[in-house]
Amino acid sequence: MPTLDLTRPVASLVKEHPEVADILQGLGFVEILKPGMLQTVGRIMTVKKGAQMRGIAYSTVTAAFIARGYEIKEE
Repeated sequence: MPTLDLTRPVASLVKEHPEVADILQGLGFVEILKPGMLQTVGRIMTVKKGAQMRGIAYSTVTAAFIARGYEIKEE
């Protein structure tokens, strides 16, 4: 089971696990696949901050990753 450290920036998570971008897009993070967004904002934005900005419950995000076989690390 792969582990995601959700305290890391989105860009590093996607680099390590490219499918993370598709999961996030499916949750409503539509900007993640726009050219340049991942390399700019994604370098500093965490999943938790992004969820807060988009008005998406963080529990919904973590549940989506768990449902797809990921273990969540948050420390």
